[in-house]
Order: sequence, then structure tokens, then C-alpha cells
Amino acid sequence: MTDIQELLPFIIPLVIIQFGLFAAAIIHILRHNTYKAGNRVMWVLVSFISIIGPVLYFTIGKGDE
Repeated sequence: MTDIQELLPFIIPLVIIQFGLFAAAIIHILRHNTYKAGNRVMWVLVSFISIIGPVLYFTIGKGDE
């Protein structure tokens, strides 16, 4: 049990960042219709992939507005 408590200072910020990126990506995907690659359904599914999904969306998928 003490091992988990020692890791909490590292895990909690990562979880907060993950949910923040996920929420930002989903909101942006649902509000905009243009993407550099792919479509809305694909980017929603990709956004569920940990921290990597939203980062991929913002770097590869987000279209010009």
C-alpha cells in the first residue's frame, strides 16, 4: 500500500493532464467540422487513447479554422 502512496504525487497530475487534454480534444472535435486527416468519428475514438490520442489530434488532425 505504501508504494501506491509514494507514486500519488506523480500519478495525480498525469491523470489531471490526461482528462484535461481529452476534454479539450472532444470539445474541439464536436465544435468543428474540418480536419487535416480523418473524420469526426475517427478522432473521437483516437482521443480515448490515453494522453497520446488528444496530442495526435492537436498535432495531426486539427484543421485550419
